[in-house]
Amino acid sequence: MSRSFKKIGLTALAIAALSSAAAVAVTQQGAAPAVAQAATVTAAKAPPVPLLWKVSDRDNAVYLLGSFHLLKADDYPLSNDIDTALAAADKVVFEVPPEQVTDPATGEKFRVAAGFADGRTLSQVLPADMREKLSRIMAMSGASIDQLDSYEPWFVNLSLMLGVSQSLGFSPDKGLDQYLMQQAAAVNKPTGGLETMELQFQVLDSAPMTEQISSLREFLDRPQDMPGMLTDLHQAWRDGNVARLDELSRKEMQEKTPQTYRQINIERNDAWVPKIRGMLDGVKKGDTLVVVGALHLLGQDGVVEKLRGHGYTIERVCTACNAANDGASQAK
Repeated sequence: MSRSFKKIGLTALAIAALSSAAAVAVTQQGAAPAVAQAATVTAAKAPPVPLLWKVSDRDNAVYLLGSFHLLKADDYPLSNDIDTALAAADKVVFEVPPEQVTDPATGEKFRVAAGFADGRTLSQVLPADMREKLSRIMAMSGASIDQLDSYEPWFVNLSLMLGVSQSLGFSPDKGLDQYLMQQAAAVNKPTGGLETMELQFQVLDSAPMTEQISSLREFLDRPQDMPGMLTDLHQAWRDGNVARLDELSRKEMQEKTPQTYRQINIERNDAWVPKIRGMLDGVKKGDTLVVVGALHLLGQDGVVEKLRGHGYTIERVCTACNAANDGASQAK
C-alpha cells in the first residue's frame, strides 16, 4: 500500500529546499546520526524519466531540467533525453555557479549562516519534548545534542535528513547537479548560475523560527517514517511523475509553511524567470540547459508555467512518456 501524500510535506521541505551546494556544505559540517536501516540489494534499473521541458522562441531554446540533489549510483546512466539536451546546449546554468559550489570557503560560510545571530541556542528555542527526542536520536550514535546547540532548527533538520539519506545510499556527490557540472567541465562547456551561494544561505536562514521548529518536529515525532518518505519522494522523481512529486514536495509545504514556501520557491522563481527570458529574447544566443531543483518547475508557481504565461512555446521532452502513451493507445 502506498503511503499517504499528506503529512510528508514539511519533512520533504528539508530535501526540496536543499540545493546541491547546500547539500555539499551540510555534508562538510557533518550530517546528524542516521536512522538505522537494513542493507538492501537492488537490481539494475531503467534510467530515471526526466523532468525536462524545452522552452522556445523564434530562434533558440532553453531546456529546463528538474534535479534531485541527492541520488544513488543506480540512478545512472541518465535518460538519452538529458544527454541530447546537454549536447545541444551551448551553456549549462545551475542554481549556483559551479565555482561557488566548489569554493573551499563555502563550508565555513554555511556554518556561519546556520548559527544563531542573536546569541540564542537550539536548546532555548526548542520545547522540552523536542529536546528530549533529539537527544535520543543523537545518543544512537554516541553523540550529544550539545553538538547541535549553536545551530538553528532548519540546519538541524537538513542535517538529520542527510543522515537518513546517506543510510539509504543517497549522496550529494551523486546528485544530478553535481554530475552535470562534471560533464560540462569535461568538455569545457561554459557554465553559470541563477543566483549566488550567499543568497541561498540567506534564504535558508530567513525561514521563520516557528516554521523551522514545526518542520523539525515532524522529523523528531516520526523518525522511523523518514526513510520511507524520502524513498517515495525519490521514486516520484525517478518516475517523472509530475503530479505525485508536486503533491509530495510542494503542496503541503505551501499549506503548512507558507512564508518559507514563498521565500524558497516563489521569490526565487520570480527572480529567475527574467534571467531565463534573457537567454531567449533578442538576437540568437544559442541554446541553454538550465538545471534547478525539481520543486521549482512544479505547479502554477513554477518556472515552467511562469514562462508559459509569457507566451513561449513549451513542450515536455520525455521519450519514455511518449512510448508509454503509445503503448497505452495500442492496448485500447
